[in-house]
Amino acid sequence: MSRGYQRSFSDGNPAMFDETLRTRKALTMIAVLEDFLDQPLSGMSLLNVGSSAGYVDDCLAGRLGRVTGIDLDTDAVIHAGRTFDRENLAFVAGDAMDLPFPEGSFGLAVCSHVYEHVPDARRLFSEIFRVLEEGGVCYFSGSNRLRLMEPHYRLPFLSLLPRFLAHPYVRVAGRGERYYEKHLTWWGLRSLVERFEVVDYTLETVSAPEKYGTDYMLRPGSVKAAAARLVARSLPWLSPGCIWLLVKPRKWSAPVT
Repeated sequence: MSRGYQRSFSDGNPAMFDETLRTRKALTMIAVLEDFLDQPLSGMSLLNVGSSAGYVDDCLAGRLGRVTGIDLDTDAVIHAGRTFDRENLAFVAGDAMDLPFPEGSFGLAVCSHVYEHVPDARRLFSEIFRVLEEGGVCYFSGSNRLRLMEPHYRLPFLSLLPRFLAHPYVRVAGRGERYYEKHLTWWGLRSLVERFEVVDYTLETVSAPEKYGTDYMLRPGSVKAAAARLVARSLPWLSPGCIWLLVKPRKWSAPVT
């Protein structure tokens, strides 16, 4: 089976319309970006690659100078345009592997749990690299293939299986016709973003969940939070997910003499 486009991801995925959950994710993005950047977000433009129904974008637009969301899911983009009305917010139906924007159009980008859904993740990040200005930053979060429970289908060991076993597993479990998503290991993800300078915020977000708005997933003082810190610090390649800032390097030029 060929791995084509996943054009209607929001259909049958109520999480894309969960305003509370999507807002929490957006607030984590804001907290991480504000911690890293030395300038206010209010003067910056941001592209959200994989914007879906627009809830994350609406929250981001409350803090950013300009936000553009793009998604291949036309129905989700239509919903976003009808639901959210801000002068600094726009939604575009388009292909993440062929972004319809000139080089260096945005100072910031978001790519949150998108890479596994596109046919060619390397081309996705090549496009993000292209549309970011020099020194621009992409907030990236993604799942690790090496995890017990697959996050989309909630089936144990699914992401670890070869494709010829994963497809029938999904069918027998009654979760779909085939396993579309293609997760990568921590090492695979590092290779995927090799053109960027990577700033790893995973440990910080699990060590200070209240600061970064991740306390709804990691209750401070809990065994789960302690385990997450231990893994992120000592065995990052086993963390179920990561939060990285991907910085597009500035071109080096020799000083004028």
